[in-house]
Amino acid sequence: MKNFVRVLRLALQYRLTLGASVACALGVAVLWGTNIGTLYPFVEVALRGESLQHWVSDKIDQAEQAAGEMTREIERLERHVPGALPEQEGAVRRELSQAKSRLKAEQDAAQRYRKLKPYIDAYLPDTPLRTLGLITAALMLGTILKDLFLVAQNILVARLAQLSTFELRKLFYRRTLRMDLATFSEDGTADLMSRFTHDMENVALGLTVLFGKLIREPLKMVACLAGAAFICWRLLLLSMVIAPVAAWMVRWLGKTLKRANRRAMEGMAEMYTTLEETFHAVKIVKAFTNEPQERNRFHNQSKQYYKKSMRIARYDSLSRPVGEVLGIVAICLTIMAGAHLVLSNETHLLGIKMSPRPLSLAQLLLFYGFLAGVADPIRKFADVFTRIQRATAAADRIFSRLDRQPKILDPKCPIAVDRHHRDLVLDGVSFAYQADNPVLEDIDLQIPFGQTVAIVGPNGCGKSTLANLIPRFYDTTSGTIRLDGVSLRDMRVRELRKQIGLVTQETLLFDNTIANNIRYGSPQASRDDVIAAAKRAHAHQFIEADLPKGYDTMAGAMGGRLSGGQRQRIALARAVLRDPSIIILDEATSQVDLESEQVIQGVLEEFLRDRTAIIITHRLAVLALADQIVVMQSGRILDTGSHEELLSCCGLYRRLYQIQFEDFDDGKEPAAA
Repeated sequence: MKNFVRVLRLALQYRLTLGASVACALGVAVLWGTNIGTLYPFVEVALRGESLQHWVSDKIDQAEQAAGEMTREIERLERHVPGALPEQEGAVRRELSQAKSRLKAEQDAAQRYRKLKPYIDAYLPDTPLRTLGLITAALMLGTILKDLFLVAQNILVARLAQLSTFELRKLFYRRTLRMDLATFSEDGTADLMSRFTHDMENVALGLTVLFGKLIREPLKMVACLAGAAFICWRLLLLSMVIAPVAAWMVRWLGKTLKRANRRAMEGMAEMYTTLEETFHAVKIVKAFTNEPQERNRFHNQSKQYYKKSMRIARYDSLSRPVGEVLGIVAICLTIMAGAHLVLSNETHLLGIKMSPRPLSLAQLLLFYGFLAGVADPIRKFADVFTRIQRATAAADRIFSRLDRQPKILDPKCPIAVDRHHRDLVLDGVSFAYQADNPVLEDIDLQIPFGQTVAIVGPNGCGKSTLANLIPRFYDTTSGTIRLDGVSLRDMRVRELRKQIGLVTQETLLFDNTIANNIRYGSPQASRDDVIAAAKRAHAHQFIEADLPKGYDTMAGAMGGRLSGGQRQRIALARAVLRDPSIIILDEATSQVDLESEQVIQGVLEEFLRDRTAIIITHRLAVLALADQIVVMQSGRILDTGSHEELLSCCGLYRRLYQIQFEDFDDGKEPAAA
């Protein structure tokens, strides 16, 4: 629950909206009770064909008559006390006390009616028909005003809930973007998507019912309870003797529903994962004719979610019947007690004083009307209760991710660095994703500024991991990486990454225009700068000639409207426009054909001048660009040198070269090294 309270703190920022919604809820509650209150004059006056003037005069006469009877009864009892037997004296004195209390109540009632009479005579209709019209008009006007307040409150509550969720969603997104890459690998995109969508929606619904029904309905209950207490507060207390049982049932259902909702949300996240994997790899699914297996997997997960949802439905279905049964028990107690008081014209029940004056039938009916008015909010609490528990479970899931801190942090006292101009040094670098499984061990490498270094080796030897350490996507387990003599850990992450350009094997473009994709790393760049970068990347020609809207063409999700070669050249243009001092190319040409590779190689030959470049590749054409080649095996540097030096002294490099040379000789694309 504490995490949902944190969501409420976001909502409390909007005090004006909250205050207005509470004021509207108060208006609904007051008018709800007032409308029920019209039952009394309708039964007491209109149905008898009387005017209000006649009614108030009768009430004064009845109170005065009852006061006279009580005065005579008191005189009789006072005369009887001295001669009463000892065993009767206590009963006589109790009767005398009750008679005096009744006398005072009748005198007070007569006084109230006398104060009311001048206003009724002066301002209210004096015929039965007009009195009925007034009561009906008051009921209609009260209902219209209540509904206007209700509409206004619903709108204000929706605004409050959506604004709060808007802030929470932004906060969650901002914190998620701050997390390091390992977090995304561990959590998975589908799990995050489930929390951003399904869980956020449940939080919004929880806020809606909290600031809507959970404020409005209790106020309606208070208005009705106040009306019932005004008529007979002791009888009201009698109707509430089962409240402790109701509180225990609510608490038990709350805990159970929260657990069930949390499990259902976890099941929804699993379904998101399956959908993401299947749709992302739909080509593989179809190629291997694995549709039945995927359908079966989705069927099993959907069935599990169905079972969890049904568990929620079963517990949810209990909330309303439990409330109604407990409510009807309370009403039955009140009906029996109230009927006895009215029919016997008594003020005491089992020796306990219930009211100062005997209740009239109209008062009892109004009392039951107020209890019925309490029952409607209780009935609506069933929905409130379920949604609050669901929102609480959703808030727990959201804040379990939001509260995490990234492992890659800026230093407390960062060292400012100029543009890279000297060297990049890896000194005794080791790294492991898991403590007992090292990926890199004792890497020593010095790359002078302006030099191009190619890293080759078999799959899984740690090439990409090594490249990921340079922008601090991960931190080294041991050892140090220094840029121009400054440890990367002593620099601001943002300043470090501003000096780095990255082109990966799987080129990632956004569903935006071509111009904005090129401008992505340099948002302040002008249109002319974008076109100049595209020309340097040999992308301008196909953008203008082949794309329907040129630079304003949408690239599609993940750049899906472009070919692999086009995507790579857009990515290169993006890196060119950023003008980094360090460029990392991670298998940047592995997904393109030979013709596109030749174009890209020409771009790289020009672009890599006067900047440090790290190329992870197995392509011979790209290796020709390297000043130095690093051969890796099993997380270690096996050898370094030029192409000729490595051919003569490094057996692994020679084998990799021979495999690729044979592929070229046969007219094939080279195989992965």
